[in-house]
Amino acid sequence: MKNFKIGKFEIGPESKAFIIAEMSGNHDGDIGKAFSIIDAAKEAGADAVKLQTYTADTITLDCNKSDFRLPPGPWEDFSNLHALYSKAYTPWEWHAELFEHARKIGLEIFSSPFDHTAVDFLEKLSPTAYKIASPEITDIPLIEKVARTGKPVILSTGVADLKDIELAVNTLRENNCEKFIILKCTTAYPTPMSEVNLNTMLDMKNRFDCLVGVSDHTLGLTVPMAAAALGANVIEKHFAINKEETVDSFFSLDVEEFTQMVNGVRETELCLGKIDYNLSPGANINGRRSLYISNDVKKGDIFTVDNVRSVRPAMGLHPKYYSSILGKKAKVDLALGDRMSLDFVDA
Repeated sequence: MKNFKIGKFEIGPESKAFIIAEMSGNHDGDIGKAFSIIDAAKEAGADAVKLQTYTADTITLDCNKSDFRLPPGPWEDFSNLHALYSKAYTPWEWHAELFEHARKIGLEIFSSPFDHTAVDFLEKLSPTAYKIASPEITDIPLIEKVARTGKPVILSTGVADLKDIELAVNTLRENNCEKFIILKCTTAYPTPMSEVNLNTMLDMKNRFDCLVGVSDHTLGLTVPMAAAALGANVIEKHFAINKEETVDSFFSLDVEEFTQMVNGVRETELCLGKIDYNLSPGANINGRRSLYISNDVKKGDIFTVDNVRSVRPAMGLHPKYYSSILGKKAKVDLALGDRMSLDFVDA
């Protein structure tokens, strides 16, 4: 497992999670809104914004046979897959301007290509990474083509079983791609918490010896913060400016929610910290105990349970010496409240 960079961001176990705002179809066909999403993602604390590069004709057929019709659910009002993707796609003529704008404001930008022509198109824009969307994980020729670009690859697994993931990972490695991240994903919109199974992310990390993360479709902020606590290297969430209805807004975070998510992830990472057994600079050592004189002692008196006690604060002798000094004589006069010291004990 090796660290690598996506643009200016170091991706690895010792680095902060790389947080991606997925635009998807939340631009609603309005390039002005697409620009606003990019600006808002930057303001909300995202490290990157991700697009989707396809057209309805590159992703499906304009066909009304039952195979191409949408089941009951959030997109059932569209006549077929082609109609949905015609509404949701990001026009290719926007891409260059969106890439330029994101880079201008210091935001990484890349995309999910959905066919070979999309890869060829995106290569001209020099993306810093590629995302293989969950449904494309079985498109082995596409994965081969993306791997051969030499760019880091983020691989989502929402509609993959273990054999699918193994095949995709082997394909990446056979094409000399070791800079990849596997995202635990559940392709349900929105995803019930009971179906997240975030521990699978850790199994992927160990099973495939790679960096991992989560592409989350749940409502709310719990899963990203839990993923951060488990060591996610990448966190991706769908992002919309507000809850105004678009094809994906019903499971996306708005600006306020995304900002809260980023802050929660960063606080989670901060509190995880590092392995450190040293006392915190703010530790209240007065709460610890030490040995103090609890009754006046004259030179030659015997130290007993009546004149030496383990009490707060911790400025006196360590309590581990308590048993060894009982029964021994005092070398000097001592008063109640004096810190005990081995120098006062007549050996």
